[in-house]
Amino acid sequence: MIILSVKTCSGLDDLNLLSSVCCYWSARVFIGTMPGLLLGDVFPNFEAETTNGKIKFHDFLGDSWGILFSHPRDYTPVCTTELGRAAKLSDEFSRRNVKMIALSIDSLEDHRGWTKDILAYNNEESGCAFPFPIIADNQRELAVALGMLDPDEKDKDGMPLTARCVFVIGQDKKLKLSLLYPATTGRNFDEILRVVDSLQLTAKNRVATPADWQPGERVMVPPNIPEEEAAAMFPAGVYTKELPSERKYLRYTPQP
Repeated sequence: MIILSVKTCSGLDDLNLLSSVCCYWSARVFIGTMPGLLLGDVFPNFEAETTNGKIKFHDFLGDSWGILFSHPRDYTPVCTTELGRAAKLSDEFSRRNVKMIALSIDSLEDHRGWTKDILAYNNEESGCAFPFPIIADNQRELAVALGMLDPDEKDKDGMPLTARCVFVIGQDKKLKLSLLYPATTGRNFDEILRVVDSLQLTAKNRVATPADWQPGERVMVPPNIPEEEAAAMFPAGVYTKELPSERKYLRYTPQP
């Protein structure tokens, strides 16, 4: 049992703070007793208010892939550089049939004002539309449900901020990848784009991508494919790296 000692609420701000406190402690109980989202799980079909209007997540995705990424706070330096980079790469994600959506614990009004700063950071025209929606989660309800809170980074009221989470969701609405960065470390969105390329390639072909792989480079043949089957499956050829162990597990083939 968790007992909270809270002063009498004297206004709406106090009520909002109390709600956030309760959400936070609910999250601590939830995280301590329940597993988080696992790869292959169907991603929750949540409803949320965004800068582009109210959405239901699965309807928002449609038949696209999706990336949901959270940031600790609006009007902060690292977050501004991150969303700036994400905005610059939005056409690349779109070409891959990926819909982007961000989240923080600030209000819609804050989000809309902040996107003007992000566009200015990118040296974009002030009248340009921001390329993807941002979820307003100022009660931390979605951050709690998805395990996004960073207990080590807190706001002026002592409440935890959202960590830098990344969720990649496939067309089947299942979680394909998750990343979790602390608030103090900005993400590399070029790497996230590379990961999407790998996920989409390996979803269609029985291959794996090696360390530092880039689109167009050779890929690896998984060990569970027998040699005869691999030869038939990859007509461009299979190259096996000779190793001291004499085990033939490093097998390469041109990208399908």
